[in-house]
Amino acid sequence: MARPQRIVLVRHGESDGNADDTVYEREPDHALRLTATGLRQSRETGALLREQFGDERVSVYISPYRRTHETFRAFDLDPARVRVREEPRLREQDWGNWQDRDDVRLQKAYRDAYGHFFYRFAQGESGADVYDRVGAFLESLHRSFEEPDHPENVLLITHGLTMRLFCMRWFHWSVAEFESLSNPGNGETRTLLLGANGRYTLDRPFQRWRTPEPYGRTG
Repeated sequence: MARPQRIVLVRHGESDGNADDTVYEREPDHALRLTATGLRQSRETGALLREQFGDERVSVYISPYRRTHETFRAFDLDPARVRVREEPRLREQDWGNWQDRDDVRLQKAYRDAYGHFFYRFAQGESGADVYDRVGAFLESLHRSFEEPDHPENVLLITHGLTMRLFCMRWFHWSVAEFESLSNPGNGETRTLLLGANGRYTLDRPFQRWRTPEPYGRTG
């Protein structure tokens, strides 16, 4: 099994929806573009990734949203060293189709009170739903490691919640631990590094906004 030395998770650059949440009333979530700030963030992240990967090959998986594709293009990775696949299971949490701003703000308040993992948006998904599809993607990813010529690096270009849930699934974090963590910023990365002991570690933690409050003993 040719396991990669690095699995890099990247949140897309700032989108129109990050800058102005009224845009969701006029544009589908999947069609939102990067702002000028988001494009700059993505270019800066791309420079760091090119330095990190060097001459090594990269297997790239991209959420099917416009903002993630634009983020990837701004990375300007060498196409001769990159293989790219669109992966719908890495998409953003579904909040319904055309969104009413006041209703979404109300539902976000409900979610904050109910819990980000279990609360399901009307006509959309809960964090638990996203966890399930991320788990299915991980099974496919692990099977790809069986290829003898698998690239040394994996790059996932996705969304903040999906990044946290990927790490939750990979490292077997509890729901309480997930609930205590904040999303990374736009253009931020987290890297799973393969150690000499055959285990992956996270290069830096997610910011924690509260102490985990488990119902029972987990670990």
